[in-house]
Amino acid sequence: MKSQVTSAFVLLSVATTLAAGERRLSLDDYRDKMQGAWIGQMVGVSWGAPTEFKWNDVIIPADKVPAWTSDMPLRMAYGNDDLYVEMTFLKSLEDYGLDVSPRQAGIDFANSEYALWCANLAGRLNLRKGIAPPESSHPSCNRCPNDIDYQIEADYSGIIAPGCPQEAIRLGNVFGRLMNFGDGVWAGQFVGAMYAEAYFTGDVNKLLDAGLRAIPAESDYAQMVRNVRAWHRENPGDWTKTWEKIRAKYSKQANPAMKDSNGGIDVRLNGAMIVLGLLYGEGDLDKSMVISMRGGWDSDCNPSNVGGILMCARGAKALPAKYAAKLDLNCKFVFTEYNQKLLYAVCEKLARAVVVRCGGRVEKDANGKEWFVIPDQVPVPDAF
Repeated sequence: MKSQVTSAFVLLSVATTLAAGERRLSLDDYRDKMQGAWIGQMVGVSWGAPTEFKWNDVIIPADKVPAWTSDMPLRMAYGNDDLYVEMTFLKSLEDYGLDVSPRQAGIDFANSEYALWCANLAGRLNLRKGIAPPESSHPSCNRCPNDIDYQIEADYSGIIAPGCPQEAIRLGNVFGRLMNFGDGVWAGQFVGAMYAEAYFTGDVNKLLDAGLRAIPAESDYAQMVRNVRAWHRENPGDWTKTWEKIRAKYSKQANPAMKDSNGGIDVRLNGAMIVLGLLYGEGDLDKSMVISMRGGWDSDCNPSNVGGILMCARGAKALPAKYAAKLDLNCKFVFTEYNQKLLYAVCEKLARAVVVRCGGRVEKDANGKEWFVIPDQVPVPDAF
């Protein structure tokens, strides 16, 4: 039976789960989904960019949502910090390998020349003062540990780790701890684990489950995810009612008890907008990104995470033409050495290494087609 199942799925050329506890992902499908993930980030951040922090503690009116135009990524994505900061981390991995040390990661981040804000800025200033990671993110040295920064930048960690959530967790402790602590890091691990699972499913609840398995169940961030899911079950047809509950619980303006929040940049508040868009968008790309955008606050970063995860699951080839019609594969992202072609190549190189690191292998079938064979992973989250 196993050989029949395996051969059937090889013919279909799709990601599969096998009885032996292994999952198979063709290299062609990896490339397609990895490219979809980057396009999704570019689309989400570009679409939401005109609204960023212009609506705080209020829902963005429907008539204020920018009309999508195909040139938005060309105009806004290649110079966006939501993308080029995580490419700093990819460059460290490319140059020094998967075992790059937190010290080297910190040196590379400290030497970056782009403008930064919030936890990123605080962490980089600490690194430049000689405060090494992970102390550079510790609340005793960094007043922004629960800001959104690593959540914004963690997409890479799942994009290069198909079916390998433990690697997204590990990378969070190398790069996320440069600037974030506690929930700020766990948020990025949550996002990374959803990407890792998106290579095998587009089911939103399975993606959320995968994210939760990668972070401490006792954390405030995990409780936020559980709360938003519960509020969605109470009001499955009206996302604004759930948004009101999110605001009442996680907005510092509405809930002064959130003493460890830095306001509208808080990772739990903005993370709730990601979960909101995923749940109420019901797999529809436009609807999911728009809901996460209309939630307000950091309303370009949140649809970027949502778009990236969903378009990873969908794959670039299946995306509506309007999203990628005017992308320039040769245009460099500012402050990086990467255009999209080079970005895709380095992600594939790193993904090959991650699969092997996680106990998997790359093999060819009888037709010479390459496959990732990935052991099922039960991730072990950080200690709370």
